[in-house]
Amino acid sequence: MQRSVSSKPVLYLRSFLFWIFFASITIVFALLLLLSFPFPFEKRFILTHTWSKLTIWWLGATCKLYYEVQGQENIRHGAGIVFAKHQSTWETLTLNFWFSPQTWVIKRELMWLPFFGWGAYMMEPIALNRGAGRKAIEQLVSQGQKRLDGGRWIIIFPEGTRIAPGKRGRYRIGGAVLAERTGYPVYPVAHNAGEYWPRRQFIKMPGVIKVRIGPAILPEGKSAQQILAAAEDWIETQMAQITTLAKHEHGPVESNQGASD
Repeated sequence: MQRSVSSKPVLYLRSFLFWIFFASITIVFALLLLLSFPFPFEKRFILTHTWSKLTIWWLGATCKLYYEVQGQENIRHGAGIVFAKHQSTWETLTLNFWFSPQTWVIKRELMWLPFFGWGAYMMEPIALNRGAGRKAIEQLVSQGQKRLDGGRWIIIFPEGTRIAPGKRGRYRIGGAVLAERTGYPVYPVAHNAGEYWPRRQFIKMPGVIKVRIGPAILPEGKSAQQILAAAEDWIETQMAQITTLAKHEHGPVESNQGASD
């Protein structure tokens, strides 16, 4: 594909239009989620999924930022544990396209954020106090077992926080302990969203985010350390292949490649 250069004013305008819409529907859907408390989780999840789909559609329409995904055939029927790279807000919006319904493992402090935190609370996350050490892992295993047995996917960012493109964080053992004790498979996910939707930056760069979903890592016969090492190796190997770090000057792409509900 031939690349074209977008001027800074155009990028700012596109991003401004995106942020106005994103902020508005986030407030609206957070309030709708609060009002949905009498309904079961599955009904509330429809609201979250709709919010994600609208945001990603508008992201493409305004910022010309799309995605392609490979490896959906690796997803088995039933619940599992997702170990995803965390570079951006983008993956928090899109992982429910492929792993649904889902529950996040999040830092407890995120629950205190206006609107976003309120909406997150209604989706019954596993909110951990990261400073609690072993107690946090026991909480993850206890609550995670219930969510998994109830048919929900568990979304974990094993590095614990957003990591800049080209960097590598320390992979934490908690999610692997959950897999070891519950017997549910781990699905590693790599992507390069941080190169287009960087942390704490206003501008969204046009282009195509690459997402890779790996084969299930079956925990049977493996220790938590072995499960974590297998997931980390797969993710970081894929990241080395899809990370470009070059300045993005992508031209528009007409539709999301490989998008699915």
